[in-house]
Amino acid sequence: MEKQNVIYGINGPVVTVKDTRSFSMLEMVYVGQERLIGEVIGINDKITTIQVYEDTTGLKPLEPVMGTGQPMTVTLGPGILDNIFDGIQRPLKAIEEKWGNFIQSGSSVKALDESKIWDVKIDVKPGDKLTSGQIYAHCNETSVICHKCMVPLNISEGEVIKAAESGQYRANDTIVVLKDNEGIEHNLTLCQRWPIKTPRPIKKRLPTNIPLLTGQRVIDTLFPIAKGGAAAVPGGFGTGKTMTQHQLAKWCDADIIVYVGCGERGNEMSQVLSEFSELIDPKTNKKMTERTVLIANTSNMPVAAREASIYTGITLAEYYRDMGYNVAIMADSTSRWAEALREISGRLEEMPAEEGFPAYLPSRLSEFYERAGIVETLSGETGSVTIIGAVSPQGSDFSEPVTQNTKRFTRCFWALDKSLAYERHYPAINWMQSYSEYFSDLDPWFYDHVGDGFIKRRRKISAILQEENKLMEIVKLIGSDVLPDDQKLVIEIARVIRVGFLQQNAFHKDDTYVPLEKQKMMMKTILYLYKKTKQLISASIPIARVIETGLFDKLIKMKYEIPNDRLDMFESYIKEINVAFEAILKSH
Repeated sequence: MEKQNVIYGINGPVVTVKDTRSFSMLEMVYVGQERLIGEVIGINDKITTIQVYEDTTGLKPLEPVMGTGQPMTVTLGPGILDNIFDGIQRPLKAIEEKWGNFIQSGSSVKALDESKIWDVKIDVKPGDKLTSGQIYAHCNETSVICHKCMVPLNISEGEVIKAAESGQYRANDTIVVLKDNEGIEHNLTLCQRWPIKTPRPIKKRLPTNIPLLTGQRVIDTLFPIAKGGAAAVPGGFGTGKTMTQHQLAKWCDADIIVYVGCGERGNEMSQVLSEFSELIDPKTNKKMTERTVLIANTSNMPVAAREASIYTGITLAEYYRDMGYNVAIMADSTSRWAEALREISGRLEEMPAEEGFPAYLPSRLSEFYERAGIVETLSGETGSVTIIGAVSPQGSDFSEPVTQNTKRFTRCFWALDKSLAYERHYPAINWMQSYSEYFSDLDPWFYDHVGDGFIKRRRKISAILQEENKLMEIVKLIGSDVLPDDQKLVIEIARVIRVGFLQQNAFHKDDTYVPLEKQKMMMKTILYLYKKTKQLISASIPIARVIETGLFDKLIKMKYEIPNDRLDMFESYIKEINVAFEAILKSH
């Protein structure tokens, strides 16, 4: 009789075990003498199939496979922030200290530093009744984020029978003892564990009616995203996906950022790591890493761990959401994740669907994006997870399966354009291909906080850009000289909108982040020039007279010349337009 629970076959990251009944579906297992981390992904009466999240080089048949009886889980507790993990939550800094620059197979390092001491404030006393998800203690995880310890979600309710004094404790020290309704005592520490492929439960979902403000004009004005929303950022090589996500991570009004580098180039991830560690957070004047967690899974790391990295990231985001924080998760890029699914599917000899991707690609994408949302948590707090997923379609072909399926599950689509990127127009978001479906949800908020004028001007600017797009087809055929002056005006004012409003300089102190009030005033000034010029043209005055005044070029530069805290300066621009137009009328 063959020995059970040993490796039968190895095909890259896919390992099989023959004739065993020991494992359950999605169970985490240890594979081989080096105890590589794996997950059961298929069971039939003869073969159990496991995907291994580490490099299987050197693995041999007949090496043991051991079950854990648990699904693939992550450790949740203080110490997650200001840390860098791989796809299966191994801390890369600790691995480097122990093994050097390369991750050894079977590297077993605790996810969180269990020796670190935290100043903990206990929020409960003996006799208190607690339910699942309620907060029983808190500590300052970093100087800007308070970490709240919550009753593990597998305990429905219970009574506190022991509570430690507030003081200094390590992550695994028992600080509260809870007796549940069945009389079982549970030792509560600063940590808990949660399976990465199971969404964390909530009390109820709330409507997505508050915008995630980014300070990027093309997003906030034309294609806004809600807190708890989901956006896709598709773009070919060199269009600025990573740069756009960096800007959003730096400036969006989320409390915590989870950045997942999934299958990206190693030099790109090292740039992210070095930039984030040096960045000063503009909101707090502390290091950006104090409210950021980075998950680095580069393209030379084991392919199966790419799949895990996305789930690890979203689970960490949901954990902080349950504390009442607004979390933004940047997934860069979901195409590499889909490619990992395709590779493993091929090794499993599954029937391929479009372009070789597995037939379950849409359901996996939906599982991920559906975990976004603004919610009332079990402890009564309001928190949100906003997902911004980059997509890397080969050859900038937006009709490929990953982009098309992502569009089905996101309500915001920021299409990056190669020609705009080559013109150094950043963010290179194409205003003709992009869209947001959040307007109906967010317009009441914009109306209350920025005024009705913001919404009207946004619609007018969108209409001008649409009209310019139609006119450019004529211009390409016969040139702009034959156009009547009112159409020449549309082209001129659209240039001001494109270069002066939509294009933004990330390295300019006033232009890298622009508050909504300034965005509104910029639109007002541009549209005022448009209205006044239209009046002149209707009085048979040629547009060339207005162009000679240099007002169009002056408005392009106002984004640099008006500081964010000097919005009163817009009045001088309005006056200058009026003076110039009066002079033109007098001389006519």
